[in-house]
Amino acid sequence: MESLDEIDKKLLRLLQQDAKLTTKELAAELGLSLSPVYERIRRLENLGVIRQYVAVLDRSRLGHPITTFCQVSMRYHDKAFIDNFEQEIKKLEEVQECYHMAGQVDFLLKIHVGSLEEYHDFVKNKLSRIENIGTLNSTFVLKEIKHELGYRIR
Repeated sequence: MESLDEIDKKLLRLLQQDAKLTTKELAAELGLSLSPVYERIRRLENLGVIRQYVAVLDRSRLGHPITTFCQVSMRYHDKAFIDNFEQEIKKLEEVQECYHMAGQVDFLLKIHVGSLEEYHDFVKNKLSRIENIGTLNSTFVLKEIKHELGYRIR
């Protein structure tokens, strides 16, 4: 991986704060002309450092105020069952994030829904139908204390 210089790092910090900044605005902040800034952005995209640009939405205003973390343990741990679980989880729109874990549980899911009834329906009619699930343990978020989207850049 190509190393990042201080200008790259500052550029990434600026984009994490506001990805809608124009190349002209970025150039002014960085003390560069337009062309080098444009080239740096393209290079960072091509390197995969910048994966995508998104709008961050307010999930509560979209009707998804309940956040649940669901720990999933599998009955069997062979490759076919793990692969199947991963493919099925990707199809479930309620699942915001899914991590394959080491430790006492196999997967950790972050799920957003509109109500406890909706979560119950999700578990009963979607999640529990995935083959090979042994146990589910759900915890509900009472209050979000910190939610950062950007990464620390040293």
